[in-house]
Amino acid sequence: MTAFSGELGFTYSEAAPYLSELGHPHRLEIFSYLVRAGEKGAPVGEIQSHLGIPKSTFSHHLRQLTSVGLVTQSREGRVIRCRVDESRVKLVKRFVNECCDGMAPLGGRPKRR
Repeated sequence: MTAFSGELGFTYSEAAPYLSELGHPHRLEIFSYLVRAGEKGAPVGEIQSHLGIPKSTFSHHLRQLTSVGLVTQSREGRVIRCRVDESRVKLVKRFVNECCDGMAPLGGRPKRR
């Protein structure tokens, strides 16, 4: 795969795993919850309670997000706190923004770069 146009040099192959993991409603909701939580993050129990899904299902989806590095975890006593990895999130956000930058109005032709 070639590098996506942009100064980051973020390739399609590099972006695909992040976007793939965000392609499930539960993972997208976990991710969104953590983005809104900001740098303080949120305890796993709070996130799981918010989603209202079984713990085993939640653990599976959280593991997927941590495996690609979009989410990090840290232990604070008896609590495991989750946070988004801001640097990776910024890369993905920039990639999507640049990818959609040339989007034409519906029914139109793509803009030339």
